[in-house]
This record gives sequence, structure tokens and C-alpha cells, in this order.
Amino acid sequence: MKIAVGSDHRGFHSKQRLKSFLVEQGHEVTDCGADSDASSDYPDYAIPACLLVACQKVDRGILMCGSGIGMTMTANKVAGIRAALCHDELTAEMSRRHNNANVLCLAADLLGDELIHRMVQVWLATPFDAGRHARRVQKVMDAEKYLSPRAEEVPARCAPAKPRPKKEAKEAPAGRGRSTSADSPDSPSSPR
Repeated sequence: MKIAVGSDHRGFHSKQRLKSFLVEQGHEVTDCGADSDASSDYPDYAIPACLLVACQKVDRGILMCGSGIGMTMTANKVAGIRAALCHDELTAEMSRRHNNANVLCLAADLLGDELIHRMVQVWLATPFDAGRHARRVQKVMDAEKYLSPRAEEVPARCAPAKPRPKKEAKEAPAGRGRSTSADSPDSPSSPR
């Protein structure tokens, strides 16, 4: 299988060890960086790896950062990507079985190499169950059309509510219920 890997500085050493493991398992690995443990920004490596997956130049992607959260958030901004942050073999399996995840995100600071290797083996070997899950995954993928929605494309239930017509306000007795302009928070003389 062709696999793109990427990490920031926090995931660099785990990624290097994972690359060796993947090659030993017979996979072809494309490393999208980082190239050292010098401070770096996770989007710089998540995006190129995810583009390779989305363009089908590789079969899957594996991303690592300290918590895995930044990589997951970035990966899921790329059209065609279904990235899952997993913490054990079960979440790795279910991300494939039910969600057809094509990118696995891992927390390098929280997971040891043995667990990472077991998770990756499970994730790479697990097929998508399809069936009822295919319908759900398709709905997730259909949401990509809202990445930059035009007003007419936003579903009615998501559109902002139309303003209600204003009712005429009854005059409140002085000092009760209504503020004067001097009491207004927008008034320059009001304390902040």
C-alpha cells in the first residue's frame, strides 16, 4: 500500500520510527515532513499529505503531532479527506469499518511505539463495512459543498432566522426599565 506520512516537530521521532515499521511491512512511504524536531507548524505537513490522499496518489495517510488534534482539524479541511484521531486499536478499527477513514491521526506525546504499530496494522487491514455506513459517510462527504457556501446554498434549517418585526415599545416610567443614552454601554460617558 502507498502511504503518505507527516508530522510536526512533536511527532517527528515517532514518525521516523513508524516509517521504518511501514517499510518493513512492505508499504511504500512518502514522507511529507517534518524533517527534524525543530519547531514547526502542523498544517505545513498535514496539507501536502492529505492532498496526496485526496488526489489518489497514495492510498492512505498517517499524521502525527503532540495531541493529534491539530493534524486532525487540518486534515479534515481538505476536500475528500476523512481523518480520524484514534487512541487505541478499537478506535482505529472503527474509523475504517464505520467511517472509511483515509487518514489516521495519532497523538505522538500520548502513544508508545508498540501501540502505534498495532493501531496502524489494524487500521491498514480493516475494510470499510459499507452498507448503512456508506449512506452516512456520503452525507459527511456531501457537507464539503458548504466549505465556502453561498447564501442560496445554505439549507433552510441552517440559515439565520429572519428578524421578527419590532413591536412598538411602551413608554416606561422614568428611572425604570429603559436606559437613557447616558446609561448606554455605547455611550462615551458610561463606565466600562
